[in-house]
Amino acid sequence: MTGVLPIDKPEGFTSFDVVAKLRGLSKTKKIGHSGTLDPMATGVLPLFFSSATKACAVLPEEDKRYEAGIRFGLTTDTQDTTGKVIEQKESHVTEEQFLAVMSTFVGEQLQLPPMYSAVKVNGRPLYKAARSGKEIPREARKIVVYSIALLDFSEADQTAKIDVRCGKGTYIRALIADMGERLGCGASMSSLRRTEASGFTLADCYTLPEVGKLASVGELESVLLPMERVFLSLPELILNDRDAGLYCNGVPLDLGKRGWEPMEGDVAVKDGDGRLLGISVMDAETGQLKLRKMFFER
Repeated sequence: MTGVLPIDKPEGFTSFDVVAKLRGLSKTKKIGHSGTLDPMATGVLPLFFSSATKACAVLPEEDKRYEAGIRFGLTTDTQDTTGKVIEQKESHVTEEQFLAVMSTFVGEQLQLPPMYSAVKVNGRPLYKAARSGKEIPREARKIVVYSIALLDFSEADQTAKIDVRCGKGTYIRALIADMGERLGCGASMSSLRRTEASGFTLADCYTLPEVGKLASVGELESVLLPMERVFLSLPELILNDRDAGLYCNGVPLDLGKRGWEPMEGDVAVKDGDGRLLGISVMDAETGQLKLRKMFFER
C-alpha cells in the first residue's frame, strides 16, 4: 500500500495518534505525516504510506491556511485556551480596533516561537523545558503572513474568528497572542482548523470513521493518491531515455551541455512517460543537476 491520504484530523488526537490509528487500519507499518497539528487542532493532515514517505523530506514549501478562534482578555502559558491561565482580565475590544491591529500582522515579520512547541534549542524541544516550568532564551524567526480575514466578531462575548493564509513555520497561537498584546488585553487561541496544507484542502480529506469503513471492506488502498500529487506545484524537467538512465544511476547531468537554464528551487524530474524519477536542483554554481531525493526504484 503506497501513496498519500489526506486526513481530517479530529480534535483530541495528536498527529502521531492518527498515524498509529492508520497503521492498525491499513496493516501498514511505514506511515509518515507532513505538518504536525496540536491535539486541539483539526483539519488537513496528509499521511504518506510506504515508499511515499520519501516525499516528506522534500515537500514543496507551500502556503498553509487556518481558521482560528480568538478569546480576548485571556493569557495562558500555551497561548491557547487549554493552557494554564497567566492572566485574565476584562476586555472591551471593538471590531474596528481589532481590524486595525489585525492588518498590521500581514506581511513578513519576526515571530518568537512558543515555549510549548517542537522547535529545538540546543537539540532539545522547547516543550520539554516548558513542562518543567523553564523559560528558554530563543531567537525570533522570520515568518510571512499573506492574508488575514475576519470571519466573525462578537463584542459582547469578546471573541473573534479569523482566516489566515501563511508560510511555513508560522504559529497561529503566537500570532494571536501577539495581537492580544498589541491590543493591551491579551488573547488566546480558542480553536484551530487547518483548511489547506501541502496542496490539499478539506475537500480532499477523509475522516477517521470514513477510513475505518473503507478499511473494513478492503477499499482503503483504492483512495490513496499518487505521491506525484504533492509535487504538482514544482516545475517539471523531462529527460530523454538516455539522460533518464544516467539520472537513475546517480550520474550528474551537465546543464550547459543540454541547454538547460538554471532555475531557483526544486524541479520534479520525470522520464518521457511522465513518471516521477526524483526531486533535484538545477545548481547554477556547479552547472549540474543536483539530486535531492531519488524516487526511482528498480
